[in-house]
Amino acid sequence: MSSDWVIRAEGLGKSFPVYRKAHHRLMQMLAPGPENRWYEEFDALRGVDLEIHRGETVGIVGRNGSGKSTLLQMICGTLTPSRGDVQVRGRIAALLELGAGFNPEFTGRENVFLNGTVLGLTNAEIEARFDDIAAFADIGPFMEQPVKTYSSGMYVRLAFAVAINVTPEVLVVDEALSVGDEAFQRKCFAKINEIRDNGATILFVSHSAGTVIDLCDRAILLDAGELLTQGAPKHVVSLYQKLVYAPADRTDAIRSEIRRGLALADAGSPAAAAAADAAAPQDALPLAAADPTSFWEEGLVPASTILYETKGARIGDPRLETPDGRRVNVVSTGGEYVYRYRVVAERSLVGVRCGMMIKTKTGIDVAGTATAAEGDCIPVVEAGSTIEVAFRFRCALASGTYFLNAGVLAREAEGEDYVDRQIDVAMFRVLPSRLVLTGLVDLDFEASAAVA
Repeated sequence: MSSDWVIRAEGLGKSFPVYRKAHHRLMQMLAPGPENRWYEEFDALRGVDLEIHRGETVGIVGRNGSGKSTLLQMICGTLTPSRGDVQVRGRIAALLELGAGFNPEFTGRENVFLNGTVLGLTNAEIEARFDDIAAFADIGPFMEQPVKTYSSGMYVRLAFAVAINVTPEVLVVDEALSVGDEAFQRKCFAKINEIRDNGATILFVSHSAGTVIDLCDRAILLDAGELLTQGAPKHVVSLYQKLVYAPADRTDAIRSEIRRGLALADAGSPAAAAAADAAAPQDALPLAAADPTSFWEEGLVPASTILYETKGARIGDPRLETPDGRRVNVVSTGGEYVYRYRVVAERSLVGVRCGMMIKTKTGIDVAGTATAAEGDCIPVVEAGSTIEVAFRFRCALASGTYFLNAGVLAREAEGEDYVDRQIDVAMFRVLPSRLVLTGLVDLDFEASAAVA
């Protein structure tokens, strides 16, 4: 293990007593001991080994009840482990739940001093930072009002303002940024980036895939109290989403695949077979000399394809083509292209529509669309039928490598749901433009500069 760790957990576990009847809790208090146990133990977290290094930003993802908040509370010291050990080096500031640590009878100002003291600051240090805290919270005269009169947005503004202004060496955020308006959320993320650039360690829990991918250096997947995997945010988030959308009877099998590192499309899978077919398509443009702006490049095939569990349809043959039908995977800004795939219905489907998404190599959504708006779909697709899907677009992307997703939605008894979804089924590269472009898209700039 590296010596520059800031957070280290070894064999960490937490169990809670679950009483079948209300009076069993009283019986346990009156007659404690292992021979008179009136409860069953629920393992909220078990066997977690974890090491987070100085300056890392780590995202934790997982379904509800997976143990994310329990892990954070033990790291922050507000919950005692049942098994194992957790150590933290440095001052830690945490946003574990809305208003935690606030006295509702105290004013905002009084709670700033209360929270600051809990986080290890002296009164003089808090006084010196108070103006910055008040400016960031931006709650105006409510700073002098009791916290019990605050809205949820005002709560989180004040809590976050205190947490980030104590100069933490470790910042822990548990979904708190889902509260507040967009302008405040943007301000929070800008401050988090500033804290990260200053060398602090950040532990971040979110259900937002884009936020984890964009903000974090590494991601951890928890499920049913177990750390299933950790690694690159894009990869971990894709596995998390595969688990979320899996049928209930396939969850255990998928957990096992993720645990063993087998959740990527294997060599015999339909996606891998499609990728192999696409590696040498007969209608490809094999040489740049044939068309220097759009051609096929051997080896430009994704190794990160993830298949969701099929629920009645199967996507096949995903490909990028020129308008005249030739397959390409190297394209140019400004060119016209068509993303195609085929869908085979394995059962009768109602209210069908198909979608696509273009993502960066780090997993950030760039652009996506669907064949119809919800409610304006293909009414019925009979079992055995094939749907040919096409998305024509003008490439407005800056140079770089991009990945394509595909998904099929149908109307089920409980609402619209994916009947098949595939991640990173194809990839393509955009050639450099002769213009100087930064960012992700080409907005067809006309740039000029002249001495007045």
